[in-house]
Amino acid sequence: MSVGMTTMDNRGPSRDEATAIVSPGMEAIARRQRWQDILFHRGTQAFSLLVLLALIGIMVSLFISAWPTFKTFGLKFLWTVEWDVVNEQFGAAIAIVGTVLSAGIALVLAVPLAFGVALFLTENCPAWLRRPLGTAIELLAAVPSIIYGMFGLFVFAPIFADYLQTPLQQVLGGMPLVGWLFGGAINGMGILAAGIVLAFMILPYIAAVMRDVFEIVPPILRESAYGLGCTTWEVVRKVVLPYTQKGVIGGIMLGLGRALGETMAVTFVIGNANRMPTSLFSPGTSIASVLANEFGEAADLHLTTLFALGFLLFIITFVVLSLAKIMIIRAERAKGT
Repeated sequence: MSVGMTTMDNRGPSRDEATAIVSPGMEAIARRQRWQDILFHRGTQAFSLLVLLALIGIMVSLFISAWPTFKTFGLKFLWTVEWDVVNEQFGAAIAIVGTVLSAGIALVLAVPLAFGVALFLTENCPAWLRRPLGTAIELLAAVPSIIYGMFGLFVFAPIFADYLQTPLQQVLGGMPLVGWLFGGAINGMGILAAGIVLAFMILPYIAAVMRDVFEIVPPILRESAYGLGCTTWEVVRKVVLPYTQKGVIGGIMLGLGRALGETMAVTFVIGNANRMPTSLFSPGTSIASVLANEFGEAADLHLTTLFALGFLLFIITFVVLSLAKIMIIRAERAKGT
């Protein structure tokens, strides 16, 4: 009997006794972890709400500052082309058209180039060239916008006038239907020049994002497609692009947002003429360039009108990003995800 009792004692405490021994410490750890989770959750929630409140604050402050202009001109402010500082008659149509046209041209030119660059870096580029070439493209995004503007005015504009505007006008200027697009004075500046300079600026942003999202595609998907006999283009079109659709659209929208709000580079080359452009070579203006050129000397209704233009630029950017989000949601529903 004594031997049996000794054996039972050597087995240690029972499960209930062990639970009673460790439960106070475990409860303290669980309580501490629970408070850490709560603090982390509330902290990140506060940061998110802070960003949202800042966004709402910017919108509300712009609208309050712009209210006298909206009250004076009403909705016709959006489609009025007159811009008379002396008589205080203002309209936003010229600036809106210039902003949309220059950003649209930049996007049309930059997206195919960025797609080609990202595709080359991820699919066809030799390993020894991939890193230096990718770094060089990313460094283009670090160039200040005023440098792009100076390059556009002093280097690009003369070359553009002599070697692109002149041939285009000679060849296409007299053609029906499209000839009017290539009319106007040949001086290297205008809507098309601004769009091309903007394309140079947004290209590294879009290419960098596309390259990063292309690289996250699992290698097994590519290898399986190649194993089935797919060409590189078929792999990109049927495997890479569907897998990275969100990232590709996000990169394009990032570039478009940069193009819509760009100031100095556009101011240098767009021509800064407050009249509706009649061709791609016509000088024009954008919302950002109007703000840069006139904000320092504005007063009274002129100043509130500039705030109104800033508010409209905010709304345009918001609408563009919302449309991009809707496109992504519809594409996901179409795929059944």
